[in-house]
Amino acid sequence: MANNSQTVGNPDFDWNSIGKKQDNYSTEEKEKLDELYSQKLNSIADLQTVEGTVVAKTNREVIVNIGYKSDGVVALSEFRYNPDLKVGDTIEVFVEKSEDEQGQLVLSHRKARAGKSWDRVNEALNSDEIVTGLVKSRTKGGLIIDVFGTEAFLPGSQIDVKPIRDYDVYVGKTMEFKVVKINNEFKNVVVSHKALIEAELESQKRDIISKLEKGQVLEGVVKNITSYGVFVDLGGVDGLIHITDLSWGRITHPEEIVKLDEKIQVVILEFDDDKKRIALGLKQLSAHPWEQLPAELKVGDHVKGKVVVINDYGAFIEIAPGVEGLVHVSEMSWSQHLRSAQEFVKAGQEVETVVLTLDRDERKMSLGMKQLTPDPWNMIMDKYSKGSKHAGTVRNFTNFGVFVELEEGVDGLVHISDLSWSKKIKHPSEFCKVGEKMEVVVLEIDGENRRLSLGHKQLEENPWDVFETIFTVDSIHKGTVISVNDKGATIGLPYGVEGFCPARHLVKAEGGAVKAEETAEFKVIEFSKDLKRIVVSHARLHEEVKEEAKRADKAAKKAEFEESKKAVKKVKDSQEKTTLGDISALSDLKSKMDGKK
Repeated sequence: MANNSQTVGNPDFDWNSIGKKQDNYSTEEKEKLDELYSQKLNSIADLQTVEGTVVAKTNREVIVNIGYKSDGVVALSEFRYNPDLKVGDTIEVFVEKSEDEQGQLVLSHRKARAGKSWDRVNEALNSDEIVTGLVKSRTKGGLIIDVFGTEAFLPGSQIDVKPIRDYDVYVGKTMEFKVVKINNEFKNVVVSHKALIEAELESQKRDIISKLEKGQVLEGVVKNITSYGVFVDLGGVDGLIHITDLSWGRITHPEEIVKLDEKIQVVILEFDDDKKRIALGLKQLSAHPWEQLPAELKVGDHVKGKVVVINDYGAFIEIAPGVEGLVHVSEMSWSQHLRSAQEFVKAGQEVETVVLTLDRDERKMSLGMKQLTPDPWNMIMDKYSKGSKHAGTVRNFTNFGVFVELEEGVDGLVHISDLSWSKKIKHPSEFCKVGEKMEVVVLEIDGENRRLSLGHKQLEENPWDVFETIFTVDSIHKGTVISVNDKGATIGLPYGVEGFCPARHLVKAEGGAVKAEETAEFKVIEFSKDLKRIVVSHARLHEEVKEEAKRADKAAKKAEFEESKKAVKKVKDSQEKTTLGDISALSDLKSKMDGKK
């Protein structure tokens, strides 16, 4: 059977009597204690900043006593800016809640700092105070710093006096700074660590500058490398080694000689009055290469070297570091035609040369390359005798002819008049092109002046001997007008020969003139074998036809006149005979009549 009975509490039980003996307070004592606690709690209101004491510290938390009924807990990460925090230190905290759902006091040191940080930052700027901050993170162009709970920007250029390549090594570090700029409108703060270093270096710099002397040898650290030189830190004072003072030999970039952050010995070459610009030298610490040049080196010796510089006029050959000689372009080939040095050598190429001149005092040397091969003009008479035929290459033009190279160092001139028997050539480029092969015959040799006179047309017989029999004066030929100018026209005649037709001889029978590219008949009116000149006329053809017609008409009229004249005479003669006959008959008749008498 189920037990339906229920336990019922005693409504008259005095719960306040339960507890330890010392905890049993009278009503009056309880009210007094409640009043004391109430007064204490009212002084710790939420959302205010108070001071507290660090009572304990773990690897994650900091326990802070603010005089409240319980201690507060603050995350150790909020004290990253202060790694020296220890028990007993007084700090400021912000009361977020005097009691949360678990009855815990909630504090924040970061918010307490933030509340006063802006005023502290402005005070630091005005008083030029040195502040401590934590490098929180890297950002574009610099670092983010926690200063008094406010984020500040540290530009990369303000980290150190020397350029910084790796910003990440500073993240998480606590450093000292100076506040250099504040934008109150946008709440932006800029700090500098470099300013602290510069202040310290300035005194060192003044001390170093006061002791500087020309010729002094110092140790420095390569601070920066540029295309034109190297900046060296001499201990707070910067000097520049120009690229030309790094090495006795030629270099293209200072990185070939030094490296960043490398310690090197340098010598002071020059400085200005304020000693702000200091010129340094590195190569001056070693002997000049010319002083180490072998004493037995002389003119005529063969030396090898590397092409270091090329100009149009020649190339500089480095036969030893810092020792160079010039090979002029005229000493690169036996050819009389100067060309660019780039056609013979390339930068970096190893070449063999001959010493032509050597001046140790002036440290100058001239070299030659063509001397390594025989001079082709020494055998010119045997190889290129007068009348011999050869194949050459067209090298260049002048207004009066073509230079043809027969071999390296041997070339000759084909005068414009010796290019063709038949064509009138105004410029050699009309006849051939540079680089083309051309057959030539040696006309004259001037070995002393290294000159050859060549001909091209002489490879064929003079066609004007034949033309003389074809283009006789008054002979008629078909021709095509090649070009026309004010004086007349050039006419293309048979066999590839050209003639000239004066402007007045271009007139057609029906009027107008023969135009370019038109074909018509032309009559030779002048032929000169010596001058290679043929003058023709088109107008002469129809003019002579008209003249012939006139002459024929005149002859016909004259013949008719003569015929008429003869007829008249005949009639007259006939009449005279009749009259005389009549007279004779009458005389005979009279005689007869007289006889009869």
